[in-house]
Amino acid sequence: MFNYKLLIQYDGGRYKGWQRLGDDENTIQGKIENVLSEMAGYKIEIIGSSRTDAGVHALAQIANFKLEEEMAEADIKKYLNRYLPQDISVLDVTSVHERFHSRYNTKDKTYVYKIWNEEHTNPFIRKHSMHVEKNLDLEEMKEASKHFIGEHDFTAFSNAKSKKKSMVREIYSIELEEKAGLIEISIRGNGFLYNMVRKIVGILIEVGLGKQEIHSIAGMLKSKERFPALMAEPQGLFLEKISFSSKNLK
Repeated sequence: MFNYKLLIQYDGGRYKGWQRLGDDENTIQGKIENVLSEMAGYKIEIIGSSRTDAGVHALAQIANFKLEEEMAEADIKKYLNRYLPQDISVLDVTSVHERFHSRYNTKDKTYVYKIWNEEHTNPFIRKHSMHVEKNLDLEEMKEASKHFIGEHDFTAFSNAKSKKKSMVREIYSIELEEKAGLIEISIRGNGFLYNMVRKIVGILIEVGLGKQEIHSIAGMLKSKERFPALMAEPQGLFLEKISFSSKNLK
């Protein structure tokens, strides 16, 4: 078997997320698998590094798949981009070690969340950002973000249903920048639970609006209890970068 790694960009606005849902083809994974299966002449399954939610975008999603016969990387890329919808693009196709696994070989992931923080809307980024009309206190948000750095049980900041899997994740960094009304929150960690990034951003927004105290975050983490709070809208979230260990990379 020949193993190939894909670098993918997509606008997730009209899809039900990355992960294939039974017979529902309206997912990123489903669209790509259908095209690859047509190309190969038999069923192809792809493995994605991150299962982005409905409405979430990717600047650099990574996936891998296997073929029974070797094909030129350029031919695979050309075929995919010819038949995929225009809101899904394959930037690169690379032949990799047969043991390379897009999910298991991941070292860390970076997500970026975009907030348009002006009273008026921005028609050019409204589908790719969350609009917050009231002025956000960026310094308070930066201070609040420090409570998430390090290794924590993030049960309180997730909607993950499984109780068998560990809810412990490590956040390496959170950076907040504002330029001309656009706030970008970059979060890098070893992994993320279902809705975890959007819930973290939601709390940071509430702190920035003065609706939540900074010191309350530590208590939320410690409680491991899910709480009713703002969850940031999906359209502002982008999977920005995925890093891998050198093991099993050609």
